[in-house]
Amino acid sequence: WKNGTALATTNNFEAGKLAGQYLASVLKEGDSLGILEGVPGVPALDDRVNGMLEGLGGLKLNVVGRAPTNCTEELGISAAEDLLTKTPDLKALYVACGPPAAGAARAISNAGIAPDAIQLVGFDFCCGEAEAMTSGIEDASVAQFPTKMAEYGVDALVKAIRGETVPSLIDSGAALVTKENMSQF
Repeated sequence: WKNGTALATTNNFEAGKLAGQYLASVLKEGDSLGILEGVPGVPALDDRVNGMLEGLGGLKLNVVGRAPTNCTEELGISAAEDLLTKTPDLKALYVACGPPAAGAARAISNAGIAPDAIQLVGFDFCCGEAEAMTSGIEDASVAQFPTKMAEYGVDALVKAIRGETVPSLIDSGAALVTKENMSQF
């Protein structure tokens, strides 16, 4: 608590690894992957992408495109449409924010692609992702825990007031959401 701040937040790199590990479990060597980024240059959003790539382990995929979405549904739709058009045999889309993940689901649906023909993995599990998962278009998403962020933040404040040592960064965790466990989130 050197400068009087502690941040309770998601470790986005570690959370991104959950998405990569999921993709590695359902894809095979050489499959094509499109990446819909958030806002390039924003460390937390870049960490989600870099963590996903790390989570793939040694699995070599063909990354056919990386597009910024500014975390908006509209750019998610257009970026996904571009990747789907450019790569008709696209096997997976990873989307670093919730709204563009919902947009990518719409693009997949609009293109008439069967949900089991492509893996769609989002991040945030918000903003239309539950509906996309229920319909079978979105396969997984990384959920954050905002209530834990608040709880850990208050705990850190109380510890600091008591003069106890508080780390400057407190990981509030993340979890992989799938259709099977989505009712828990």
